[in-house]
Amino acid sequence: MTDLPSATSPPSRRRRRRGGRRALRIVLLTVALLVLALAGGGWWAYSHLNGNIDSVDLDQALGDNRPKKVVAGAQNVLVLGSDSRAGANGDLDHGDVSGARSDTAMLVHIPEGRSRATAVSIPRDTLISRPECKDADGKTVKPANRVMFNSVYSVAGPACVVKTVEQMSGIRVDHFVEVDFAGFKGLVDALGGVTVTLDKPMSGAKGGLKLDAGTHRLNGTDSLKFVRTRYGYGDGSDLGRIGLQQQFMMAMLSEIKKQDALGNPARLYKLADAGTKSLTTDSDLASLTSLADFAQSMKGVDPDTMETIMLPVAYDKVDPNRVVVAEPQAGKVWEALRTDQKIPADAKNSPAKG
Repeated sequence: MTDLPSATSPPSRRRRRRGGRRALRIVLLTVALLVLALAGGGWWAYSHLNGNIDSVDLDQALGDNRPKKVVAGAQNVLVLGSDSRAGANGDLDHGDVSGARSDTAMLVHIPEGRSRATAVSIPRDTLISRPECKDADGKTVKPANRVMFNSVYSVAGPACVVKTVEQMSGIRVDHFVEVDFAGFKGLVDALGGVTVTLDKPMSGAKGGLKLDAGTHRLNGTDSLKFVRTRYGYGDGSDLGRIGLQQQFMMAMLSEIKKQDALGNPARLYKLADAGTKSLTTDSDLASLTSLADFAQSMKGVDPDTMETIMLPVAYDKVDPNRVVVAEPQAGKVWEALRTDQKIPADAKNSPAKG
């Protein structure tokens, strides 16, 4: 039966029915508008964050002459922190300086099962053999011996850094992630800071950060100074700085986990916006969907159980301010990661300590 009013229905009843249908239409229209607004906003947010991400096609840049994958379920991710002083980055450090270098480099190995991880830091002052590469413009960069590891980025770009690490290790790099100064600062500030603990004071030498021994909550600017501190803490070497970088990485991962940032949409968007603004990845990760899927697959990795080591190196006999890869220790480290095994204890003993 229809619910339309009959000719004999009282006028008040007809008005109530017309008013009820009008109210229902208003509610439905309002809901429809809200859905459209939310969908539009979601699409805008997705497009905005997607547009933040730069990418490098490793397969095209490196070709087929790469190490073979040994363990199908394992993942190897090269993480770079670039120290360009151009643009917004110039305000965060020492002003405009031409070029950029990979100030931080870690090969992160996630074994099959993805319940733990190992990060191997490669000292920036390590003298290595650079392979022949193609730069960002497609021009050939000739191979060279005894060049500093962190110079590879400035000479030939991130794809060549990946190729250099693959040549050094014999490990196929599955993914590449690069964050520059401005992105790092923004990510820490989006978290509301990161807490670190020092067992001895940091003196602030050469414009660095000055901190007493103990626990400190660092904002983005101070966090950047913390991970770049070289003089005024430990032995003042680049090797000593690696320890600070690894400590901070663990502290930041713990902060993300503690805040349940991945389970809070508003906070997640804020983190994603800050993080993607200065993010470069390989083309397979260069979308929010791919990054989210990859992050979801890594959720079983606990920062508290993540192992961090420095690639074993020795002081160079010609230039004591530089280091060279120490063998057989380094070979054992790479072999363990390549075959998804635990790193032997004797392989972690680096002749140059830092």
